[in-house]
Amino acid sequence: MDAAAAASPAALVEDRRVHRRVYTDPAIFALERRRIFGRAWLYVGHESQVPAVGDFFTTALAGQPVVMVRQADGGVLVLFNRCAHRAAIVAPERCGHTETFRCAYHGWTYRLDGALQSIPRAGDYAGTGFERGAPESRMRKLPRVAAYRGFVFASLADTGPDLAEFLGPAAANLDNMVERAPEGALEIAGGCFQTLQRNNWKIYLENLHDGAHAAIVHQSSFEAAKRAAAAAPDALTRFRAEVVAANSQTYEQMEALEVACHGYGHSDMKGFRRQSSREPEYLDYVARLESRLGAERAAEVLDTQRHNAMFYPGMSVHPVFMQLRVILPLAPELTRIDIWVLRMKGAPDWMHRRNIAFANTVHSPSSIVKADDLEAYARVQGGAAAEGGDWVSLHRGAGAERPDGAGTRSTALSEAYIRNQYRAWSAYMDGAP
Repeated sequence: MDAAAAASPAALVEDRRVHRRVYTDPAIFALERRRIFGRAWLYVGHESQVPAVGDFFTTALAGQPVVMVRQADGGVLVLFNRCAHRAAIVAPERCGHTETFRCAYHGWTYRLDGALQSIPRAGDYAGTGFERGAPESRMRKLPRVAAYRGFVFASLADTGPDLAEFLGPAAANLDNMVERAPEGALEIAGGCFQTLQRNNWKIYLENLHDGAHAAIVHQSSFEAAKRAAAAAPDALTRFRAEVVAANSQTYEQMEALEVACHGYGHSDMKGFRRQSSREPEYLDYVARLESRLGAERAAEVLDTQRHNAMFYPGMSVHPVFMQLRVILPLAPELTRIDIWVLRMKGAPDWMHRRNIAFANTVHSPSSIVKADDLEAYARVQGGAAAEGGDWVSLHRGAGAERPDGAGTRSTALSEAYIRNQYRAWSAYMDGAP
């Protein structure tokens, strides 16, 4: 490693290539957790997961255990899931309901806002220097918490851009998801898939808009899917097969898909799975949407087709099929992805069943599409650890991006969105805003 790269992590990233250490070096990974995931706005959960006072949901941000909980005033707080006494996890469950948080180790009890409520044998602390009302004697609040249209985000950093600035133009993808619901609201429905991937978290993000890999990586699965679609006995089975078969898009078709790059590393890609239909069930859904938005606005919402949107560094959504993916880096070569399905309030049940079918087909551990991708990710990770070369190319489509306000536009055959991710990576890792 040259002296410049040793002095600055950003020296590992050039405009059109990155050093393989960004995928393999434990020291780089530790810095990423502190400087990227420790400063960016990260998705915590959806407000629908804590509908009533005392409802809570637990997760981790940058490796830190946190709990999202509904307050008596209707607000949502995010607390560090840690007892102020001996540091035990207070809420070990994924979700639940409580009137107070009680640590199972020594019985310290906290109110829903994290304030210390009671201690067994409180007199034992008299004259010890322990202060019951001190900030360190409570479950601490995260420095910053904010919600956008029901999506709750938090930051471990005291300062930085507010959530609206951070999301920027990429927020339109969340808007589109909410506007697709006839009642103008979404809710998390059911549990999630949790998948462990033997690859660095950035390898997963780098594949999200990669239109050049589909015809190669998914060749065996989409050929089988085409045959299954032709023989499907019912509409839902045919839908599942067609979802897989859609990966057979030609290079020319992929080049027609626009990818927009935004600030802070975010990006989104136009979709290729159209949802229009003349079936009575679909027309009923459109009528429900038009009753709230009007015909013109409803058509505008439905015509906005995006395959996926990526909110750097830790969240991706598929607006059309209501998929939400949370990226949780665990180690340089290990990443957990949590996949949730959102229900559109007021939409027909068949639409939610279809969206669940999409998740099962594309995201589940048994998915033939997922198996293709996981194999490719593992091979990239293995190659990055090898000494056959130090640099990884990001040259594809370089120089062909079209300026668009503060961002750029390219196609699904360009690696422009990956270069956009690494510009954000470099800024975070070198301490810039």
